[in-house]
Amino acid sequence: MVDRTTESEVTFKNSCLLSCLVTPLQAGTYRLVVDEELIQGLSFPAYKRVGVHLEIPAISIATGKRQLLQVSLSEIAHALLRDADTSAGYSH
Repeated sequence: MVDRTTESEVTFKNSCLLSCLVTPLQAGTYRLVVDEELIQGLSFPAYKRVGVHLEIPAISIATGKRQLLQVSLSEIAHALLRDADTSAGYSH
């Protein structure tokens, strides 16, 4: 059961390949959806992450069909760092 969903946007200035894909994502802004559930039995509200999804294609692409890919926040963070390095002229 999902108790809380948070949506944010991530922007890639360059194409990006994630482990869950066979072809790279196009440069663009994508919606990131994080689902969390309430941890029961605590005296304060605390949540644990139960799912992270990236909505494709990019937000700017007009389409009637969108998909949610299950991803990890750490992989998205690493992809954003690689993208920033590439944009700055560095390559790894």
